[in-house]
Amino acid sequence: MRQTSTKRVVAALVVVAIAVLSGCALTPKAVDVVERPLTGSDAQSPGAKGGESAQSGSDPAPAPSDVPAGLRRFYDQKLRWESCASGVSFQCATLEVPLDYRHPGGQTIELAVLRLPTKDRDRRLGSLVVNPGGPGGSGVDYAASAPWVVSPPVLNRYDIVGFDPRGVARSNPVDCLTDKQMDSYLAADGSPDDAKERQTLLNEAREFAAGCRTRSGAILGHVSTDDAARDMDVLRGALGDKQLTYLGKSYGTYLGAKYAELFPQRAGRLVLDGALDPTLSARDLGLEQAKGFEVALRAFLTDCVQRTDCPLGRSLPEAYQKLDAFLAQVDRAPLPTGQSRELTQSLAVTGVIMPLYVKEYWPRLRGALRSGLAGDGSRLLAMADEYVERDSNGTYRNNSGEAIVAVNCLDRPDLRSVKQAEEEQPAFVKASPRFGAYILWGSLTCAEWPYKAVDKPAAIHAAGAKPILVVGTTRDPATPYDWAVRLAKQLDSGVLLTREGDGHTGYMQGNKCTDRAVENFLINGKPPRDGTRCEAG
Repeated sequence: MRQTSTKRVVAALVVVAIAVLSGCALTPKAVDVVERPLTGSDAQSPGAKGGESAQSGSDPAPAPSDVPAGLRRFYDQKLRWESCASGVSFQCATLEVPLDYRHPGGQTIELAVLRLPTKDRDRRLGSLVVNPGGPGGSGVDYAASAPWVVSPPVLNRYDIVGFDPRGVARSNPVDCLTDKQMDSYLAADGSPDDAKERQTLLNEAREFAAGCRTRSGAILGHVSTDDAARDMDVLRGALGDKQLTYLGKSYGTYLGAKYAELFPQRAGRLVLDGALDPTLSARDLGLEQAKGFEVALRAFLTDCVQRTDCPLGRSLPEAYQKLDAFLAQVDRAPLPTGQSRELTQSLAVTGVIMPLYVKEYWPRLRGALRSGLAGDGSRLLAMADEYVERDSNGTYRNNSGEAIVAVNCLDRPDLRSVKQAEEEQPAFVKASPRFGAYILWGSLTCAEWPYKAVDKPAAIHAAGAKPILVVGTTRDPATPYDWAVRLAKQLDSGVLLTREGDGHTGYMQGNKCTDRAVENFLINGKPPRDGTRCEAG
């Protein structure tokens, strides 16, 4: 979803949801990056001068036989790197790609790219492309947060490169709603209790889809993950790398896995952290994610009731009862917040979800719930706004709320009617009494989408690829641990690394064992033993 500033980076995921119960990239805003490269002299792509190269940073693009038909001019393009931030070494460029890969001679689009060159030029290994997930997270912003995204040993050996996928942020962004319309969309009751509420939700979904169709133009039908993976191979070629070295978080694991399936011989050292299981239908993906959020909530409540400042009581049953009663009360009567907007049930749930991604945020959630129980919804609303990156002046800082819907609706067939949602609701509520209905009904927008899905659930094997490192966290709220287990088994060369603990994704989450295993793989090309487990702490 929309990127949010914090000192801890958490990558994004997944399910389309009106209540914004999909993944979120909580990303530090390390630097203000200009929208397009500044005017200036062309900066040459730096070559590797030493060290065990993971990818040849100085080699030209692949030979003609390696390039898909009709795409040679895209692979051969020279990225014009230019300074794009004062006081730091970030460089920006634009990458030209075809709008439709079936017709490479037709319309083209430009993608924004950012690079932080490594300072240790003599030991440079090549480029590490990073993606935060979403779908809809900005790779440019993610790379601009490089010190929080990768550890110093990796930062010292690679140029960190991020690109905004098509339809995202600076790359022909999908546009669907005004800021006021987005406020209404996010505040709508995401767990409708009667026909009137269901119709209101359907109207919001229709307005969203219609807005996307009229405001976005041709790009709307070409923002699938398949498209993004093909773009990433063009980027690899333009960077001069024989193989892709990649760190994908959350939904970015699907992008990385899709890349490996399409281009197994060009897949170098790939790290897929917070994995998505590509065999899941949209329905099953949402159902299992709902279970994951419920597991994360239980971990929070278990911790809360042991603390003197817990506003929910001293036992787990009491905590559940008080939380459920609070959400039901907000559904009946939204809370005042000290501003024109009230805290609706959907916004309250979003405010609860946000801190479940990062354990260090749990004290904030305790405080926000304390205020909410006292009749003040301002702190929960502030966390909901932080999650979707809504400024206090009512503006949204990027389009990830629109992009996540657009990508998901193309990536896999989804909910197609109100009747289907009504039939599925008992299963979702059983799986997750607090979040299931929101995730289910949030998919309703795809029922009104002007384009059919272009992909479908299927196992990804990436036959012929080098070892691919899959990282899973045992109590991940957004990408359940089982997804990492399944993806590692599907991939012919998959290697599973497990982090015991809470929070979303494993690398750069304060676990030295996990960080060192990822570093050793990226720097030395040596994956950990398949099934390695890193204990909490």
